[in-house]
Amino acid sequence: VAWATPLFLALCMVEFADLIFAVDSVPAILAITDDTFIVYTSNIFAILGLRALYFALAAMIHRFAYLKYALALVLMFIGSKIFLVNIIGKIPAVISLSVTAALITGGVVVSLWKTRNQPGVKPLRTIPRGRP
Repeated sequence: VAWATPLFLALCMVEFADLIFAVDSVPAILAITDDTFIVYTSNIFAILGLRALYFALAAMIHRFAYLKYALALVLMFIGSKIFLVNIIGKIPAVISLSVTAALITGGVVVSLWKTRNQPGVKPLRTIPRGRP
């Protein structure tokens, strides 16, 4: 294969990782719905949006110092839901989504608040006016 370069190999590996991510999410979406249209479209959007989300957050990842702790709390909450389903019953989806959204939002807000005065951290720019 004379036309394959290392950059092509890197692109293939990134696409393969996207494909594995999408296939890995199939059991999760099937646990929610049996509608094949929703299963297909959610995986297509997962593949398309994953790279855009990565590049959008890659420039700001240093600002999200506490996000990993928030994600750890989300995983602990989901694990406790699975454990407690036989004891207290199923937790409503609205409560689960609210707790998850609150934990992630809290992690982002605390991270942005704690890193607001760190050297090397520039605020988000708005649309530039005039010449730079």
